[in-house]
Amino acid sequence: MSKIKNANVLITGGAQGIGKLLGEKFLREGAGNLIIWDINDKNIEQTLNEFDNKGYQNVHAFNVDVSDVKDVERAATEVLLEIGNVDILINNAGIVVGKMFWEHSMEEIDRVMQINVGGVLYTTRVFINEMIKQKRGHIVNIASAASFIRNRKMSIYLASKWAVKGWSDSLRLEVETLGGDLHVTTICPSYINTGMFKGVKAPLLTPLLEPEVITDAIIKAVKKNEVIVLKPDIVQLLPILSGLLPTKLYDLTAEILGVYDSMDEFSGRNKKEAIPDKKDKQKVKK
Repeated sequence: MSKIKNANVLITGGAQGIGKLLGEKFLREGAGNLIIWDINDKNIEQTLNEFDNKGYQNVHAFNVDVSDVKDVERAATEVLLEIGNVDILINNAGIVVGKMFWEHSMEEIDRVMQINVGGVLYTTRVFINEMIKQKRGHIVNIASAASFIRNRKMSIYLASKWAVKGWSDSLRLEVETLGGDLHVTTICPSYINTGMFKGVKAPLLTPLLEPEVITDAIIKAVKKNEVIVLKPDIVQLLPILSGLLPTKLYDLTAEILGVYDSMDEFSGRNKKEAIPDKKDKQKVKK
């Protein structure tokens, strides 16, 4: 069981959405320090103020572009020197662009892959060696239920999440060879009811996940060292159906259930939020 009490917890994309809610829940569970990495100054300031008003003094926020290796290394050095080793790492930062593949610009393709895949790998790389040295640490990677399926208007997003799931599963196998209290958990939720997926139409039998539900599941997964979490529960059928049904029969089933039409009215966050600009800032807020 990974201990949350007195642990240093770092959450990427931690100043909004489920990252922010998850951070507060770790604080309630007694985390020693909550470290927020985010690229949005406004959200960082608002989150720090909210947590301060609630009496949480052990919160540290860094402006970090997780898609930029140098920025990740710079911020990681400051975290390690000023706060200490990260005990629990939540790779949560991610973006989505809901378009047919040919409608994407190269900038959109690059940013989705850089943030959703590169950001996860870069952030893990700068902290995992200290975890290995202390023979203790828990890495939680937010993949997606979409990493088991295919879908229209999600080709680039799915490419990134399939990559994260495959890497996360493999990383788990690697750290398990080292022994100690080292753990990797892969989280695979369906659509979550946040601004990131504004406008999506939930498929039949798969309601939109409320942030409270998925964040509770993540906290539980950390406590119990769960290997993989699929939410809602019906999502656990996806790998079975995908593996057993012939491709065209699976496609027909998905059409009937509304899976392949779920992104038809997707709007998401505004473009600036969906594809944040790279920043050349090295500002730290606490």
